[in-house]
Amino acid sequence: MDTTAGNTPQIHGFHAHVYFDASTLEQARALCTEAAARFPLKMGRVHERPVGPHPDWSCQLAFRPEVFGTLVPWLALHRGGLVVFIHPICDNDLVDHRDRALWMGAVRPLDLSTLQESPGHYDF
Repeated sequence: MDTTAGNTPQIHGFHAHVYFDASTLEQARALCTEAAARFPLKMGRVHERPVGPHPDWSCQLAFRPEVFGTLVPWLALHRGGLVVFIHPICDNDLVDHRDRALWMGAVRPLDLSTLQESPGHYDF
């Protein structure tokens, strides 16, 4: 989709992916569980292996645009050194992950070959 000249895509929601490893598994689980208790969002499974484009173990938090302004600052203050990858869900899953993403902590290499240039999935 052409995003020039006012053709900005609609943001349907966001995904925040909390990355962790064996040594930070319980920390990540506690962070995601607390986020799900505090905010109107859908917590995904805690994956103890890389899934999709994600290079590390992760847990997905799916939320609507109106939650962004409170959840993202909360994650910034409570992530305790965990890497958090946040991307919008718009019109192009590849572009959403590659060009429109935000990172808290280290930028990690995504496997973009797993993504399509089609709308991302959202289920809140």
